[in-house]
Amino acid sequence: MSRDPEIPPVGEEIHLPGGSVQPLLLTIGITVALVGVTTSWILCVFGGVLALWTLIRWIGDTRREIGELPLHHDHGHAPAAPASGAPSGGEQH
Repeated sequence: MSRDPEIPPVGEEIHLPGGSVQPLLLTIGITVALVGVTTSWILCVFGGVLALWTLIRWIGDTRREIGELPLHHDHGHAPAAPASGAPSGGEQH
């Protein structure tokens, strides 16, 4: 059996992001900030800065990844034509 290169693959390709340390850093930052609330304002500030910095980086990375995805998944299929008995002008009965 040979595969015809012009036949598109069945279904869509699933995009999975790569591994990241950002969820761990965000968790550490939030935890340090919460511990700092009860112990020292220095820990609170450090944890808050770490959490904010990680969150900004994470959002930026996600936006960059989404920007690299294809805009649409048109595999050369023609759009479906409306049914011959369909109402026109947006009227629905």
